[in-house]
Amino acid sequence: MKLLFATSLFVFLFLTSSFAKPRPTAPPPPPGFCDRRCGERCAKAGVKDRCLKYCGICCQECKCVPSGTFGHKSECPCYRDKLNSKGHPKCP
Repeated sequence: MKLLFATSLFVFLFLTSSFAKPRPTAPPPPPGFCDRRCGERCAKAGVKDRCLKYCGICCQECKCVPSGTFGHKSECPCYRDKLNSKGHPKCP
């Protein structure tokens, strides 16, 4: 009885794992994309180095940066929805 259960479990796990497909991921942004877009985004920032740092992190993860120096975050929902540990927006 235990052997039948173990064999059935093994076959079930084998069959389900063979049908599972890896989740497709978006390709990374082209070289220089984040530097250029974040440079535009942070052009008027008071603390430019911090703005560039967090914008670069968000750009690499989200593959996009909203246009302009402020606002327009609806253009990139991933960028808009990232929060820091305190619950504030992470991306400038």
